[in-house]
Amino acid sequence: MKRLALLAAPFALAACGTSEPEPAPSPTPTPAQPRTLVGADLDLSLLGAKIVGPQGPEVETVLSAGNRQIGTMVSFVACPEGTTECIPGKMPEGTVYTYVHSVTLAEATSDEPEAAPSEGPEVVESPPTLFRTTAKAHGFNAAVGYAKAQAQATLGSEDAISITSDDGQLIWRVVDGSGWKPGTTLTFWWQSTLAPDGPADAYLLEVEGNQAVARGPFPAEKKAASAKQAN
Repeated sequence: MKRLALLAAPFALAACGTSEPEPAPSPTPTPAQPRTLVGADLDLSLLGAKIVGPQGPEVETVLSAGNRQIGTMVSFVACPEGTTECIPGKMPEGTVYTYVHSVTLAEATSDEPEAAPSEGPEVVESPPTLFRTTAKAHGFNAAVGYAKAQAQATLGSEDAISITSDDGQLIWRVVDGSGWKPGTTLTFWWQSTLAPDGPADAYLLEVEGNQAVARGPFPAEKKAASAKQAN
């Protein structure tokens, strides 16, 4: 009996020393990568009446960087073709709203710095030229684009603008052509199944290293919009 007790002792010690299994590692979510979107031309004939807000059918805002005006933006939101009066509260469920933003760069002034050289050893990578939303485009239905005739006239190519969706934010970027010249206009558009919740500082223009926040019509999240209607 004594010998059996001695033999059993190592097994008892081994059982006491067994550790709990380590928990399985939690999966780490992979960040969503920017998604390239196909930009369609702006066709105003497919738009119906505009929403008339406190500022009228269009919202105009001055784009400033520091103490200098770098442009202006005129925006509107329209209902689909055939709509004679665009009143969001009276529109049928599923109505698609088209958000349109025309951005005009300010005219060059005499105290503007000389243009950077385009070739030679002193050339450095130029800052991006882009227009974007600074918040998720709520209700975005994947329809997006710009006025291609303007891109051809202003940039020298109707395909000079690329569009991406980055974490739900829309970005129009000038990637080709002769550059966005002062005094010229580019118009950007996108669609949402949600009506605007009023003007918001939800847009940004970046040109020649200057950034300007732009105020224009922007949809609220659906939950927030529903809660607002209920109150």
